[in-house]
Amino acid sequence: MTTATTYDVAGMTCEHCVRAITTEVSALGSVDDVAVDLPQGRVTVISTAPLELATVRAAIDAAGYELTGVHA
Repeated sequence: MTTATTYDVAGMTCEHCVRAITTEVSALGSVDDVAVDLPQGRVTVISTAPLELATVRAAIDAAGYELTGVHA
């Protein structure tokens, strides 16, 4: 079973942002895929198990961005 969750992320503007977010979030356990939508400011994470919001927030913070919302 996979889980898809979309997060609103503030401050993403370029391919550097995409790589930074993808690298940090992909390093979390159980993450299968990370898709960044720059125009919408959203990051969709596909994982084999639900991820704790605090864990995802910490990864996005580590990349230098701010998680501002979640869509199940």
